[in-house]
Amino acid sequence: MADRFFAPLDPDSAVYVISVAAELTGLHPQTLRTYERLGLITPGRTGGGGRRYSSRDIERLREIAALTSAGIGIEGVRRIMDLQNQVLALQSRNEELRAELDATRDALRQALTPRRTDVVANKLPVLRSPDPTAAVVVWRRGR
Repeated sequence: MADRFFAPLDPDSAVYVISVAAELTGLHPQTLRTYERLGLITPGRTGGGGRRYSSRDIERLREIAALTSAGIGIEGVRRIMDLQNQVLALQSRNEELRAELDATRDALRQALTPRRTDVVANKLPVLRSPDPTAAVVVWRRGR
């Protein structure tokens, strides 16, 4: 019954104000503003210009905090994040290409599988031309 009233939250829905985002990440609000100014994070904005952070933003901020606490500088963090985004994009593209390859293999398999109407008692397939006057040359590979 509660599902009718509360839809699952989209991870990209910008719902957290800066004070809540700071509390959830353990970072100071000014640090969040600095990360935004440096381009590490891009929170949503309200009509009045207030920042709103999504669950995905919170995860990213926690990752930035973990990297900086491990001694990695901001430029290193930026590079790591860029590389992670590239890896995710490449993984997504790889999945698309695999699906395309599988579909192509299936189509090729279907095209090469003889149908009963095409094969008569171990003989060559029956070829039909849309033009009844067209000549057809049939050859058989030697064994």
